[in-house]
Order: sequence, then structure tokens, then C-alpha cells
Amino acid sequence: MHLTVVLLTMLVLPLASILIERRMHGSAELWELVCKWFLFWGAGVRLFLAGVRQIARPDLTATGMFGVTDERAFLFVQELGFWNLTIGLLCMVTLKRPDWRAPMGIAAMLFYALAGTKHALSAGRGFSADVAMISDLAMAALLLACLIATFGRWARA
Repeated sequence: MHLTVVLLTMLVLPLASILIERRMHGSAELWELVCKWFLFWGAGVRLFLAGVRQIARPDLTATGMFGVTDERAFLFVQELGFWNLTIGLLCMVTLKRPDWRAPMGIAAMLFYALAGTKHALSAGRGFSADVAMISDLAMAALLLACLIATFGRWARA
């Protein structure tokens, strides 16, 4: 299920949204659409869903991702879920508040870069941690490229 959510929110749905909007409003810059829809789906929806899951079922993340079975750790996973829910919701709001894209892009990019790096440095990762590592680092790189493009456009203006 984790892989399906990652593929949908980080590949299929953003690309579909880009194609649909490009056909409906051909004047929009492709790079702007990439940043808009990957921030919404890849950071917003993905982190929001992760947050809901971590709040409702912290044991799934604690045991599946980190290999921790101590129920006392579930409280920390729920707190991570609060963060994911919050940052995800704010990234989704960027559809209506484009002026929030840069700050939310920075927050999501840093979160993904740090989480992906932590996964990469963890010994004995399982499949879920590998999926998280690859998708986190890929999203961090894409969001960084979006931020560079955005700041470059601002510098030229």
C-alpha cells in the first residue's frame, strides 16, 4: 500500500494534473506547473496522508519503518504525524495561495532532504524504508530545482 500511495502522489497524479492543466490552459509555463502540482501532490497530499496514518496507526510506522515495537515510541510517531498532517495541509493550500509555494517548498524540501538522508544512513533498511528514502530524496531534489527556478525568475524580474 505504501508503494502505491508513493507512486500515485509522487508520479501519476502530479503528471496527470500537469497534462490536464496544460491542455486546458496552454499558456502556463511547464516548469511552473511542475512546481505547482508536485508540491500539491508529492508534498501536500502525500504528507497529509502519512500524517493521518501515523496519528491513527502509529504502530505501522514504528514497526514497519523503524523496526520499533515498544509502544512508548508510538507517541513520537504520532507527533511526527502531527507535523506531516500540518505541512501536508499547508502544501495543499498552495493551490489557492500561490504566494505560499516558495516558503512551503522550502519547508517540504528540507523535511524530505533530511528524512531521506536519515533513511540512507540507516543500516538494515527494509523495503518501506527504501521506498521512503528514494522518494524523499527525489522529492527534495525536485523541490530544490523548483526553488532555484522560482528564485531565478524573481532575480530576473
